Amino acid sequence: MTSRSPVILNQLGPAVGERIAAHPSRPTVLAHEAGRAPWEVPAGVEVLLTRPLIGWEAAPAAPPPGWGKGLRWIQSASTGMDFYPPWLLNGAPLVTCARGVSAVAIADYVMAAVLTFEKRWDAIRMRGPEDWRRETLGSLSGRRLGLAGFGAIGRAVAERARAFGLSVGAVRRSGWTEPEPGVEPFDRLETLAAASDHLVLALPLTVATRGLVDAGLLAKAKPGLHLVNVARGALVDQGALLAAIEDGRIAGATLDVTDPEPLPAGHPFYRHPAIRLTPHVSWSAPDFDRRLADRILTNLDAYARGGPLRDVVDTQTGY
Repeated sequence: MTSRSPVILNQLGPAVGERIAAHPSRPTVLAHEAGRAPWEVPAGVEVLLTRPLIGWEAAPAAPPPGWGKGLRWIQSASTGMDFYPPWLLNGAPLVTCARGVSAVAIADYVMAAVLTFEKRWDAIRMRGPEDWRRETLGSLSGRRLGLAGFGAIGRAVAERARAFGLSVGAVRRSGWTEPEPGVEPFDRLETLAAASDHLVLALPLTVATRGLVDAGLLAKAKPGLHLVNVARGALVDQGALLAAIEDGRIAGATLDVTDPEPLPAGHPFYRHPAIRLTPHVSWSAPDFDRRLADRILTNLDAYARGGPLRDVVDTQTGY
């Protein structure tokens, strides 16, 4: 039985708002006013549903006067929290994320990237009879896919990769306390990079992971490595990546994320034949709003009953 009918400020759009408004707790769902900064929460709002890239990048360095007064819970539509100001994660109000909501879509994107790289779709595409020629294409069978990060996204990628005959290795921030079926554990990213044909970045961006893929790591990578980044652009030293590709050590990169986003006009990544850029869309899927709303509704059930919420962001780690 529900016991709380919260006032909710919805910054996630009408599709999500309509689902939330139908919840048995009978919440009052307010639409976000155009032109209002995302941290400008009206008095009386108890719950904030928000997402990155709607103005949070312009947030002040310190919380505005009165920030959070009456606000008890913030639900983010993203898994990563690095787009938000640090003061959002000070423990009050409680912050939850959408961990795993996009895992299937991102895993599908990763497999598309790996297949495109191995099968060389761009090189073999015919534009006329003069392009008819024999080509030797790559294979997934017998290759190794390395996962830097083994949360919901890593698990979804591993499941698909194994089905294609790839061997899978992974490093995880929390270490390995028990074996993961079908996944070879690695203790260090350098060792994984040296053993992988495709290296997928699925890590949160933190102080510890910023610039993790640098010149030193790339120098130790297996020659011909294909790097896939579906996490955050700032995990990679982009200058070092470009140099490694130009030197021929790294065969190519598929980057759904960069630093900044978008890259400025004229950046060499845009036209480099070994780099495939996409505009941070790996999470996208036709059912994303439904999946997100379902996750929020699960938490709203708990919130209305006064129970614990799932996917609470750790204020110490920032994810």
